[in-house]
Amino acid sequence: MINILTIVLLPLFLPGLISRVKAIMVGRKGQSLFQQYFHFFKLLRKDEVISTSASFITRAAPAMALAGTFVAALFVPIGGTTALFSFKGDFILILYLLAMTKGVMVFAALDAGSSFEGMGASREISFTAFLEPAFVLIFASLIYSSGFSSLSSILGDYNLGSTDLLIFVVGIFMVFALYLMLLVESCRVPFDDPATHLELTMIHEVMVLDYSGFSLALIHYSSALKMLIYSSLIAQIIIPGTWKHPFIAFLLITLGIAVITGIVESLMARLRMNRNLELVLVPVSISVLALAALIAKSIGAW
Repeated sequence: MINILTIVLLPLFLPGLISRVKAIMVGRKGQSLFQQYFHFFKLLRKDEVISTSASFITRAAPAMALAGTFVAALFVPIGGTTALFSFKGDFILILYLLAMTKGVMVFAALDAGSSFEGMGASREISFTAFLEPAFVLIFASLIYSSGFSSLSSILGDYNLGSTDLLIFVVGIFMVFALYLMLLVESCRVPFDDPATHLELTMIHEVMVLDYSGFSLALIHYSSALKMLIYSSLIAQIIIPGTWKHPFIAFLLITLGIAVITGIVESLMARLRMNRNLELVLVPVSISVLALAALIAKSIGAW
């Protein structure tokens, strides 16, 4: 029950907290922490304007993306507890579900025949091409440490607070790599900025320019839910297995990630597109180094 309530209620709070932190950093009061909820329900009541050249893909893509993201969240141990559903190797299903959500939105961006949206789709896919190998390698490192099982068991058996220095360092590297992936998937600075509409720098926003009303509400919710999924993965790596109150620790870590994201967005500007591609390579490099270090230790070369 905690998983379902957290998945349904918490995602939209994270972007609101990020906006409030950014406002405080520049000396403003800022909007309400619950503004994203008001905006979401307002969009649900609005009518949609759909291009006459668009096919059924444009209409179905937001619902398919939300469905895929929501099902993936059911296999993630959200709330500091075990996942609602799990089976051996379920992290592979999570990877494919998240890839499917990205794919349908890219198809929708290309569906209207706009070269502008095609540019955004091309940029989005170029990032994904580097993130998916990093996702696989990160879990390969976790599996190498704790054995091949379900995602809940893998994360539950991993102990960042281990006395082994190598395990601790590798865990910190994996947390940093997952945080960079969170920034990419959630379209945050320095990779993207959901508040901008500059033609030369838009990525995710240009892909959803044709959407309004109910469909746009689903897209915003899917993006926030992705942020919660990656935040949950980071929290599960950090939370000790013997912690008596895992849900409290989960909330503190998740909200802390949102606060850190707001501070990062206040202190730095978005990078140029070529620099973004270089930064996307960092999670891949970190995950390769983490797996190599674990293998070197197991064969006695460390």
